[in-house]
Amino acid sequence: MDDTKPAIREPARHVSTNRRGAVVAALMLAMALAALDATIVSTAVPQIVGDLGGFSVFSWLFSGYLLAVTVTLPVYGKLSDTFGRKPVLIVGSAVFLLGSLLCAVAWNMGALIAFRVVQGLGGGALQGTVQTLAADLYPLEERPKIQAKLSTVWAVAAVAGPGIGGVLAAYADWRWIFLVNLPIGAVALWLIVRYLHEPQRASRDTAATRARVDWAGALAVFACGGVLLTALVQGGVAWAWLSWPSVGLFGTGLALVAAVVLIERRAAEPIIPGWVWRRRTIAAVNLALGALGLLMVAPTVFLPTYAQSVLGLTPVAAGFVLSVWTLSWPVSAALSQHVYRRIGFRNTAMLGIGMAALILFAFPFLPYPGAAWQPTLLMLLLGGALGLFQLPLIVGVQSTVGWAERGTTTASVLFCRQTGQTVGAAVFGAVANGVLAARLGGASDLDSVTRALDAGTAPETTRAAIAEAVHTVYVGAGCAAALAFVVLLVLAPRRFPVLEEQ
Repeated sequence: MDDTKPAIREPARHVSTNRRGAVVAALMLAMALAALDATIVSTAVPQIVGDLGGFSVFSWLFSGYLLAVTVTLPVYGKLSDTFGRKPVLIVGSAVFLLGSLLCAVAWNMGALIAFRVVQGLGGGALQGTVQTLAADLYPLEERPKIQAKLSTVWAVAAVAGPGIGGVLAAYADWRWIFLVNLPIGAVALWLIVRYLHEPQRASRDTAATRARVDWAGALAVFACGGVLLTALVQGGVAWAWLSWPSVGLFGTGLALVAAVVLIERRAAEPIIPGWVWRRRTIAAVNLALGALGLLMVAPTVFLPTYAQSVLGLTPVAAGFVLSVWTLSWPVSAALSQHVYRRIGFRNTAMLGIGMAALILFAFPFLPYPGAAWQPTLLMLLLGGALGLFQLPLIVGVQSTVGWAERGTTTASVLFCRQTGQTVGAAVFGAVANGVLAARLGGASDLDSVTRALDAGTAPETTRAAIAEAVHTVYVGAGCAAALAFVVLLVLAPRRFPVLEEQ
């Protein structure tokens, strides 16, 4: 489809809307599971390590889950376009619940990490397919409502996750963190099985359909993504960036990239089809949301450290400073439809990301040490700006493709955002540690300096160094926002080629 052609009609909606409310409830429960599982474990780490040991590798409880979710997104996207959303969501939910049950009975840290990866293999299906079904169920004029609901669920779950995890670990047992997924997931799974009905698609020979699934490409994408993301997650943490493990992983990853390109070019139905990057609209949204993932690292990873180490806030108060953007983000997203209906998807997103860039660049101008309300206000404004940026792009890009391409398109967008977050964590972590080392005159890193501050053994100069490191990270995040603005300005069409719906 050429972006310069006039809008064409999309076939009638493939998902029955007779019992749409029950399906939406299932989607919201599934989204809550995916969001909770990304954060609920964090506050229970001391109890988990105390029971199972393995302190040196506990970070893989998060990294392993993130890697599995990220590298499976494009695979599930293509499978949902091939077999339908319902079977993919059922299988993904079952795998996620199986992983949750296995995590609850883990006998050591190695087993728990492996079972977290199993959870992630199901979590990739939850994230991508839920977003795709939201577009299937609702016509364009109603999509902001369901997307705002999903954003609200994600925000509430992300904020509540650490608190729920802490309560369960303190008053019950850390294993209940995973067991609570079972009844919630079972209800969501039952609602999907009972109420989601997808009409039969054009009849095809079953064997031929199976032959069109690019399993070689899926395996290559999984291996390539796993190796490269592992190199980014562990580089500068488990080993030095220029060490042999780092060089070896990046070298292997680049070789696998070449293998993926060769396999996908020859595949009849590639997992990552070339049109995802040949169409201006999809390519621009992919790059812009990759930049969003990059800039989100600044507040989510570094702001809590800044609030506690520089402002002297308690962990609870620091969490509140961060959480306020989850209040303004869904509200802004819900209201964005009134803007993009007047000025278009691209211009609305550019307005949002332009505001976000200004807010991020303003952070380094906060006084030292400053008051808590100052970064809190900036986070509130940042959430509003990013809600105005992200939702129009997702709604817009999903509306440019038909049913048979929507799963792949949605997965590519989410994959780029997740990859941006992983790259941002590695890059900005290296930047922050470099600033600290330069200011403190030695080989310092953010974690060790923060521990010294918590123990009360670090001088005031250390707090100033942390403030400068976080300010530098925010400048980098502002540059990522500016890059997203330029990408949309140069690459995205002024008007998205939206399909007309019957």
